[in-house]
Amino acid sequence: MRTQAAVVEHQGGDFVLTEVEMEPPREDEVLVRMVATGLCHTDLTLRGFLPEEMFPTVLGHEGAGVVEAVGAAVGGIAVGDHVVMSFRSCRACSRCTAGEVGYCESSLLLNYMGMRMDGSTYLSRDGAPLFGSFFGQSSLARHALAYADNCVVVDPALDLALLAPFGCGYQTGVGTVLNVLRPTPTDSLVVYGAGAVGLAAVAAAQSVGTGTLVAVDLQPSRLAEAERLGAVPLDVTGLGAEEVVQAVRDLTAGGASCAIDTTAVPSVVRQGMQALATRGTLVALGLGAEEYPVDATDLLQGGKRLMSSLEGDSDPQTMVPRMIEMRAHGLLDLDPLVATYDALDIGTAVADVEAARAIKPVLVW
Repeated sequence: MRTQAAVVEHQGGDFVLTEVEMEPPREDEVLVRMVATGLCHTDLTLRGFLPEEMFPTVLGHEGAGVVEAVGAAVGGIAVGDHVVMSFRSCRACSRCTAGEVGYCESSLLLNYMGMRMDGSTYLSRDGAPLFGSFFGQSSLARHALAYADNCVVVDPALDLALLAPFGCGYQTGVGTVLNVLRPTPTDSLVVYGAGAVGLAAVAAAQSVGTGTLVAVDLQPSRLAEAERLGAVPLDVTGLGAEEVVQAVRDLTAGGASCAIDTTAVPSVVRQGMQALATRGTLVALGLGAEEYPVDATDLLQGGKRLMSSLEGDSDPQTMVPRMIEMRAHGLLDLDPLVATYDALDIGTAVADVEAARAIKPVLVW
């Protein structure tokens, strides 16, 4: 079948809507007509990070749409179902059976290699194959082939444009709080970077009554959203590194017990570690930095921990419904973060998020 996809022709290239050919779904695949696709920072980063030999490619991993066809081996999903799509996992390896699906032993092949597990691609243009299958969906397109393990069936009455970010960005922020850090009313949490992931973390932390909640950023509009969600906003514009550390310590009674970095800026991670309390933990979620330098004396004497998390240690099949339930009860008020764009205006959406004019762009097909 013919459809449209946002093709990135080469490393660092733009997203250009192009006519492409798509194979019909195989027995284990699900054909989804996109209604909305969240534009995630990972899409923007990887278009300049993937090796040149993996282009041209179609990215996109926050898809939400309506099922149009289902392979014979697929269970639990029917034509007409509304689905939110997330990352893939094999559901059979030791990590998956232990409930750690984000760390699936086949995660690299299933999510990042641009092809099916057998090396084939389902997208082509003028007879030439296109890389795709990104997160098992490549949903920056009018149609995508996905799988039962990364499709979550949702209530058709819900607005898919508002649910699309639940597949990755919101899930990462919320999961890092609820599954990894698990702050209590006696804890303090500092979130560095008040973008979509950071603000989702703020909302989750507020929902569980975290004692002190601070959001650090340079953008007044984003800090205003963080304050709306329950955080103390800290604008660090013009502050030096030592001043940032001291400001965080002052707000957290001597140091934060928990921190999340979404910026992937090495100096920010270093400051975040220095502003931790003894035995504090910082979870680095940002993508793009090659290394994070830390103060070894500060790390060792303070018993501190620097760690990462993939997708907030979440299983989409349980976390997406959990977040939808939280949203229904007013505990995850992230709808105001979404700015919708016609899919034809993908260039504008990219420019707006890069210039901090939009927090969570969502393309509507």
